[in-house]
Amino acid sequence: MFDDLLLFVRIVESGSLRAAAKQAGMPAATLTRRLQKLEEQLGCRLLHRSARKMQATGEGWQYYERCRPLLQSLKQAAEALDASNHKIAGGIRVLAPITLASGVLRTAWSNFMSRHPKVCLELKLSNQREDLIGSGADIAIRVGQQPDSLLNQRLLGNVPIVTVASPLYLAAIPPIHHPAELEQCAIVLAEPIALRFRHNKTAEQFQLPTPANPRFRANEIQLAVDMAIAGLGILHCPLTQAHAPIAEGKLQRVLPEWSGETRPIYAVWPQQRHLPARVRALLDYLIAFCAENPLMNGSES
Repeated sequence: MFDDLLLFVRIVESGSLRAAAKQAGMPAATLTRRLQKLEEQLGCRLLHRSARKMQATGEGWQYYERCRPLLQSLKQAAEALDASNHKIAGGIRVLAPITLASGVLRTAWSNFMSRHPKVCLELKLSNQREDLIGSGADIAIRVGQQPDSLLNQRLLGNVPIVTVASPLYLAAIPPIHHPAELEQCAIVLAEPIALRFRHNKTAEQFQLPTPANPRFRANEIQLAVDMAIAGLGILHCPLTQAHAPIAEGKLQRVLPEWSGETRPIYAVWPQQRHLPARVRALLDYLIAFCAENPLMNGSES
């Protein structure tokens, strides 16, 4: 009915069916049928039509006067929405894990906003996986495989898991040559990372049972890293969190010939939601940022 209403307004403003049909790019007969259908739906005649002229009826003028401002408002709203969708400006809401967002991605947020000064970024950080659609967020950063078929996803990178401990702790225990020997060590447990290992040369696999009473347990990786630096035990954690302490000599690699699981990092967003230009720009930037970051693209391990 909206299209028919638009055609009616066009007929009144153009002054003839033929002119209105030409503007709409359709045969005059088709336009006449559409007008008749609209009159049937409304239950009144909107136009007096004769061989020489066309004139709106009283009901037609009343209908035109009321509908024309509505159509103009809808047109303006559509134009504003189109401009918003194609302009890199406005708010973006992102869900992300605390450690990842404040760690390896820390500079990504500020660099992106420097490039796009009209963007306002809201990060909602949590180690719990929140409902992306229900939260109203535009995009989420998630760790691990993403089986949800309602979400689009794009792989940002893969982060290796490494085993580390402080030099102080390692100096106080015998050398470690196999993951099984970790059962005799104090463990700093960063949940939910499983203690799985794979030998880089022989492909031997080993999984250490989760300790019933680890020396320290936390579901926040950075805190677990701090505890390992303090010498409380051996930690299995993402390289993104251990890289700086290793470079500074605060942590050392344990069992370097063994690798932990690789953790894929994804950006996800609702399938049914159109990505405005500002959200697409952030997604493209995160993809490029991670591709150039050695800790995310697997070139450093």
